[in-house]
Amino acid sequence: MLSPVKPVIDETGAEIFALAAKIYPICRSITGDGVRQTLREVSAHVALDVHEVPTGTPVLDWTVPREWNIRDAWIKNARGEKIVDFNRSNLHVMSYSVPVRQKMSLGELKKHIYTLPDQPDLIPYRTSYYAENWAFCMSHRQFEALPDETYEVLIDSSLSDGHLTYGEYLHRGETQDEFLLSAHVCHPSLANDNCSGIALLTQLAKRMSGLRTRYSYRFLFAPGTIGAITWLARNENGVHRIKHGLVVSMLGDRGGPTFKKSRRGNTDIDRAMVHSLDHSGLSPVIEEFSPYGYDERQYCSPGFNLPVGLLQRSKFGAIPEYHTSADNLDFISPEALGESYRLITDAIAAIEGNAVFHNTVSKGEPQLGRRGLYGAIGGDKDAAAANMAMLWILNLSDGEHSLLDIAERAKLPFAVVKRTADLLAKHDLLRPAGT
Repeated sequence: MLSPVKPVIDETGAEIFALAAKIYPICRSITGDGVRQTLREVSAHVALDVHEVPTGTPVLDWTVPREWNIRDAWIKNARGEKIVDFNRSNLHVMSYSVPVRQKMSLGELKKHIYTLPDQPDLIPYRTSYYAENWAFCMSHRQFEALPDETYEVLIDSSLSDGHLTYGEYLHRGETQDEFLLSAHVCHPSLANDNCSGIALLTQLAKRMSGLRTRYSYRFLFAPGTIGAITWLARNENGVHRIKHGLVVSMLGDRGGPTFKKSRRGNTDIDRAMVHSLDHSGLSPVIEEFSPYGYDERQYCSPGFNLPVGLLQRSKFGAIPEYHTSADNLDFISPEALGESYRLITDAIAAIEGNAVFHNTVSKGEPQLGRRGLYGAIGGDKDAAAANMAMLWILNLSDGEHSLLDIAERAKLPFAVVKRTADLLAKHDLLRPAGT
């Protein structure tokens, strides 16, 4: 039900890319108007609840920081020419840089510049969230060519009491049990490591809003680390409802896919995501949990230990484009975004459709031929798989094995197993366990 066919995937990938391109120019950080502007773009597609948490609010072992906003920044040479301009790339300014305007020598300026000597044509992405500082980022090639003269620098920013902003959308299902889907909204113009996750979850939430589902689905758009911690602190009494969860990031490139399991390692989301990847036709990498990465480490932290994994294409920090100006719109594609969307919706379909049945023929194998079942799916390209699925389902439907158990053991796509189980139920060969 939730896993679209390929033409829909292609169209969805294009829609995800269009939204990623729209939010790409916005200068985001862990607080500030860039986050608000991004959430307004998400709100144009889905009814988002936006929350503002004041500076100084205690959140678990942390405190909500001061709010940072930036209006302009540049470096001018001795002739008054802008050689670095925030309006050309918001990566040029270290996030959370305090305001500054002064003239200085090249030697003094160099103390406030970050470059990538091993990638001399790229601009790095740098932050200083919890230590007051200021800096510019530029290509190392430009840095080496700077003449020894007097420079004027301006960072027109503010760091003051304000709010941390996050948004969430809850699609209510038939039960209060929840599936959490989380993306960080705290990076500036990084297409893969920010925009791809925001845009994909927006599209998924938009589509989910029109569906009848078993689980309730909570979509969370929050700043990395401090945003997830803030959400957990404010929702501690309700996190027991989260039965499945997925953090998403870096979904638009052609690498991987890479899935990091939850801290528990054997939850339904771990199994469903691995199963989706195993039948994706791609070359997935499955990793065990580690307490380093994105916000899955917050959701899986002691005291919560929620069943939340992490899905990426290329792994964060493992590709040359990571946290550089090379992570631009040319680095992601509608095709890769559509593929990532399919992987997630396949896993959701497995969790939504998973159930335990009893074979109504309590002894021996049912005679399928006289019921016309061997020919029932004969024209389908998955006919052979469906016929094998019938045998596996009937053999293992003993009230103890779920459809996902059967799909894993039979090494068949869950969609084939679910479709076949529905057919067997129509022929009164299966009944739900407990009935």
